[in-house]
Amino acid sequence: MANDNTSNSEQISRLKSLAGSPSDTSLVMLNINRYKAEVNFPEGQSYRSYMGAIEHSVGAIGGSVLWRAPIEGSVVGELDEFDEVLAVWYPSHKAFLDLPDADGAREMFRYRRACVEKAHIVELSDQSLSLRPSEA
Repeated sequence: MANDNTSNSEQISRLKSLAGSPSDTSLVMLNINRYKAEVNFPEGQSYRSYMGAIEHSVGAIGGSVLWRAPIEGSVVGELDEFDEVLAVWYPSHKAFLDLPDADGAREMFRYRRACVEKAHIVELSDQSLSLRPSEA
């Protein structure tokens, strides 16, 4: 299996094909994270710095962290080893792809590499759900 913390070329190609097209709509990325033990989730300074960096960089491209919550347990499947779920709203696929160039993104990705042991990110449409930020 490829690195669980990075997108593969097919995933990026799909996002690029949507970015800027008539199908490029707002979306929510659901992040399921397991943090490294030394991060001391959720009290640790590294974790808090990472969350601050995410909010800053995502905000710089017009997005918003909608919510985040610790994982209490798994009912179906093997997610007990994960720590947290974050729902992050982006105004478009293009905005999501612009994240690496956003203000503060270098620091955010540095924190991500230092904090996140394993991640899954699932794309959700916000068109039929009430997933948009309240100010959108």
